Amino acid sequence: MRILALIPGGIGDQILFFPTLETLKSKYPKSIIDVIVEPRSKGAYRICPWAHEVLLFDYKDRNGPADYLNLLGIIRDREYDIALALGTNPAVGFLLWLDGISTRVGYQRSDKSWFINNPAPLNSDQYAASMYHDLLKGLQIDTPTPALKVVVPKDDINWAKLEGERLNLGDRGYVIIHGGSSQLAQKKGIDKIYPIEKWQVVIDDLRQKQPDLPIVLIKGPEDDNLVKQLLVNRFYLKVTSPPDLGKLAAMIAGANLMLCTDSGPMHISIAVGTPTIALFGPTQVSKLIPSNQNRYIGIQSPTGKIGDIQPETLLKEIWRV
Repeated sequence: MRILALIPGGIGDQILFFPTLETLKSKYPKSIIDVIVEPRSKGAYRICPWAHEVLLFDYKDRNGPADYLNLLGIIRDREYDIALALGTNPAVGFLLWLDGISTRVGYQRSDKSWFINNPAPLNSDQYAASMYHDLLKGLQIDTPTPALKVVVPKDDINWAKLEGERLNLGDRGYVIIHGGSSQLAQKKGIDKIYPIEKWQVVIDDLRQKQPDLPIVLIKGPEDDNLVKQLLVNRFYLKVTSPPDLGKLAAMIAGANLMLCTDSGPMHISIAVGTPTIALFGPTQVSKLIPSNQNRYIGIQSPTGKIGDIQPETLLKEIWRV
């Protein structure tokens, strides 16, 4: 059996879909499961053992007939038996129908479900991983959503050990901070960046109360300015720049505590089981952090602006942990 999952969105969306892939593989252990994701999200599958092949399609681009015909050919060549479409674009359902895929699963929508023959209920008022997992109800699979998890390659674990030696982290553990956000979120005007001066207050308090506990900043490709400003007059801060998500996951897994904003690294932190405190602006905590585990805390801005969360609120949660 060949199964295809079409998963638009960023790194976080892919990780939140991992429980669905895990259940699919559990129910159909001999199946081959492929995914179609946006180019920016391909790296997530370095830490996903349930997908066989990662195909690329830019769902958010201004795709013309030639783009869809190319995708049509890619899908047809692989002769899938089942397809799950996470997005809401009716053209995708039409595409799957044209390809002759017999079982086409998507969310039940009265105005956009003409080519979906196995609809699933859409409940957007819940944790996103559970909402995605509900797609499986279109296959008569109604089981609890597995917890987020990833599988980190051994080479990436070894890299993290060497990185820890380079940073002289010792064996007491460390606090790791990710304060950045993607350029796409910034272009969309999504408020996910906590002000530098407020991060500085938090870092200074950590240093004062736990002077021997290393503080590690994650520096992604888009975090140069943020990290540069945080390092001013704080010579004790350490910086890591993992080159891929496997190595990032390994570094996060070794931390005592992750401090971050709503982001892909937040979902990785939850997946590897590191205690996590995340800051939220307009996005809802209940949809992006599991509510049944106390080790993951989301702090919601009272105004919808992440910068209106006071450092004292974050520090109160840190020292409660």
